[in-house]
Amino acid sequence: MAEEKELKSLEESLSGYKEKIPPVNRGTLTWEKELIFHGRTQRGEEVDYDAEFQWGCSPTETLLMSVAGCLAIDVVSFLQKMRAVVTKFSIDYSGERNLTPPQYYKSMEMVIHISGDNITPKKMERAISLSQEKYCSVYHSLRADIGVTVTYSVNEQVEGTVRKERRG
Repeated sequence: MAEEKELKSLEESLSGYKEKIPPVNRGTLTWEKELIFHGRTQRGEEVDYDAEFQWGCSPTETLLMSVAGCLAIDVVSFLQKMRAVVTKFSIDYSGERNLTPPQYYKSMEMVIHISGDNITPKKMERAISLSQEKYCSVYHSLRADIGVTVTYSVNEQVEGTVRKERRG
């Protein structure tokens, strides 16, 4: 009963979540040589892109990592608001691409490994659902027909899967 009450109050506590996000993101992408580019955000964060995979990552790799990063931030934040104590968190991610142009991601899989106290399957499923349905900006910027599967394990025991397929 207490857990249901916590989950119900979560939605109320998320009022104003992500309001500090700037409405416009800016940066610069500079060609270095061959098919190598250096990206720098307005805030100074940097990444190198390389079509040959020798000096940097590909844009699609960072897109996949961005989906995982957005999900991670949401899930940990939501769990903390649900009074869970997260002591360890990681996501293994993979994405299957269309083999012919445009070589978009057809599907993505995220596997969350989490440890801590007061982490339940109900809380995990609620946190993942909130991220995918409402809060993850990266996920909502993807093609409408991409399928994203997220699974998780609490203290290395698989507890469940959340699958969200968007149809255009």
